[in-house]
This record gives sequence, structure tokens and C-alpha cells, in this order.
Amino acid sequence: MNSPELTILVLYYSRTGSTRKLAELIARGIESVPGCEARLRTVPAVSTVTEAIEPDIPKDGAPYAEHRDLEECAAVALGSPTRFGNMAAPLKYFLDGTSAQWLSGSLAGKPACVFTSTGSIHGGQEATLLSMMLPLLHHGMLLLGLPYTHPELMTTTSGGTPYGASHWAGGSGTNAVSPDTHLLAVALGRRLAETAARLRGA
Repeated sequence: MNSPELTILVLYYSRTGSTRKLAELIARGIESVPGCEARLRTVPAVSTVTEAIEPDIPKDGAPYAEHRDLEECAAVALGSPTRFGNMAAPLKYFLDGTSAQWLSGSLAGKPACVFTSTGSIHGGQEATLLSMMLPLLHHGMLLLGLPYTHPELMTTTSGGTPYGASHWAGGSGTNAVSPDTHLLAVALGRRLAETAARLRGA
């Protein structure tokens, strides 16, 4: 069996499972592109209580990310729930530890995209997506969004922006992913993979 030509990292943090659902849809879009494989990875929770620890292996879902996952990938999709218009602390904590990758330039020139979920429809989706782009720009990555050639961007009432895929999860995180959000998340993953494949071919 041939191994895929391109591994694309889908790196996310999820508390209630809503951002994880988006990550899985983006991975589906990635794997719809021939020769591309999605590598799903998450990060452990952080706490102000220094004695609190997470298990070495998550109870369920994706394994925890290592910095080498960033180095080995051809592209990155970065996802987080919204925390006051910003990414969640666990994901920020992981990214704060990527100085070695910044110094070596191991992410420079790789395509990237972002995605988020919120408890309320106006809970800061676009602010979060824009804030998540900042460390990627510092790493020299090439940012992708969703173009308005996707008509769902004009009709969605549950999330989805030109800055990246988004989902209105509701206060308890129980809102199902809408058909529009589903299509946009898959499209974002496919666009990321297609761009990575084109860059590799060039």
C-alpha cells in the first residue's frame, strides 16, 4: 500500500466536541484530494491550578500534538472554540512553545487555514479566526479562507465566514452542524489540500 504524498495537520482544541466535529469535516475534505492524508491532533487542557494534570493519552479522540507534527506536515488547519473573541488558552499555550519552529522556518511557505465554534451566534467567530491567523503569519505561513464562490456563505445562519469555517454550537454545545456549515468545512479542508498539492507540484 502506497503512503500518501502529503500529510496535512488538523490541529485543534475542543471542550464540548463542537470544534472536534469541524476538525473531522475538514479532515474529510482533505482526504477527498488524491494523495493527501489528514493527521488529526489535539492539545491537552491547561489550568491555573498547577497541580492539575492531563493524562499522557487522551481518553478519546485524536492524540496530543507534538511539535514535530508541525514540521512533518505540508499544511495546517488550526481550530479552537472561541474564548472572549480569541482562541482557547490550551491552543495558545501549544503555539507559544513553537519558538524552535519559528527560528528554523520550518512552517514558512506552508498553507494554513483556521476554524472555530462559538456558544452564541455573535460570540466572536470572526475575531477568533483573525486572532488565530496572527501566529501563523509570524511563522510565514500562507493563509487561506473561503471564497464567495461557495454560495453557502451568503445563505448560512449558523456560521461560516470568508476567514474560515465556523459553527454556532449553542451554550451547551449541542447544536448540530448545519448543512451549510458542513459543506463549508469540507470545502475548506479540500481547498487547503489542493493548495498544498499545487505548491508541492511547483
